Amino acid sequence: MENNPSHQDDLTLVEHLSELRDRLIRALVAVAVFSIIAWNFNEFFFSIVRKPILPYLPQNGLVFTAPMDKFMAYLKVSILTGVIFSCPVWIYQFWRFVAPGLYKEEKKYSFYFIFFGTLLFLTGVNFVYFVVYPVAFEFLLNFGGDTDKAMITINDYLSFFMTTTLVFGLAFELPLVLTLLGMLGIVNKALLIALRRYAIILMCIMSAVITPPDVMSMVLLVLPLCGLYELSIVLVGWFGHKPEEL
Repeated sequence: MENNPSHQDDLTLVEHLSELRDRLIRALVAVAVFSIIAWNFNEFFFSIVRKPILPYLPQNGLVFTAPMDKFMAYLKVSILTGVIFSCPVWIYQFWRFVAPGLYKEEKKYSFYFIFFGTLLFLTGVNFVYFVVYPVAFEFLLNFGGDTDKAMITINDYLSFFMTTTLVFGLAFELPLVLTLLGMLGIVNKALLIALRRYAIILMCIMSAVITPPDVMSMVLLVLPLCGLYELSIVLVGWFGHKPEEL
């Protein structure tokens, strides 16, 4: 394979940081634009966010304890919606930042990187929404019988919902990240196989930290991550640098 024709190795640390800043600004602008658009449909998007927990709220809605809580809730939901809908843009900006470190032949995968990056992120978001949240809320809000009733505040629920949704979306990017590291020559198939048991332990720990505090939610994240790790091994074997290419 020919030597990397990019000029990335000639860039100084300041130039790398400047490039990173520019990419982050473009990504944030995209998030802001989509958030502003989402604000015009805030009631619709808030109803979607509220839906998974609604059946378990005896008062048929979330509660708030300060005058600004409802306004801030709609703002947060608009921002979350902006992050989700702008994911092709910030994934593209990430690709543009790392692409100079790739070989010329590898840069042609930009479309696939953006397409599958978007697909994986949206899959993670939908997985937590349609699979994990129903299981988690069924367990957590029915635990200990029905004598005590839940009164969930908007702030507490949105903090949990936004964090968990974004973490699941990003966690599903695992094959994309590892494949990219393989293309950059940082990891290879043999290394991923050798580290498999440690990766599983790490994924279990991570799942226990970021999922709701019940075993089923943890398992629902660990199993897909293990499958995605195995997929990563295959993809790194296909697209990663071979020893003779180094």
